[in-house]
Amino acid sequence: MPKSARDVLPPLELLCLKALWSLQEGNVKDVRQIVAQARPLAYTTIMTVLDRLVRKGRITRRKVGRAFVYSPQTSRDFMRRAAIRELLDGFFDGSEEQLMVFLRTSEAPVAAAAVPAEMDGRIDTVLL
Repeated sequence: MPKSARDVLPPLELLCLKALWSLQEGNVKDVRQIVAQARPLAYTTIMTVLDRLVRKGRITRRKVGRAFVYSPQTSRDFMRRAAIRELLDGFFDGSEEQLMVFLRTSEAPVAAAAVPAEMDGRIDTVLL
């Protein structure tokens, strides 16, 4: 049985998609300049990641001269919903109510001492 594709992208693919969301469209060099602010990566690495995103249908590309220009096909909201759905399915048995109860409780079942004071009460943006 083939493995089903996840809607939530791996971190590097998501980083490249975020760059394209900010650019609206761009070539490998443009995406690399934005990604390099967080992670300095080789041109060929960015090119490979963009190719994967094209195959997954998350972005499109068109030939302009000798280079490809990439555009996002997946919205930020779609990706956010997919991440929340995966979180719900994995940790809350698909129940939005259980998630809301969890978020409302002041005493989360994790050790509060392990969370720095400045992080207390904030949602981790890695999932968003």
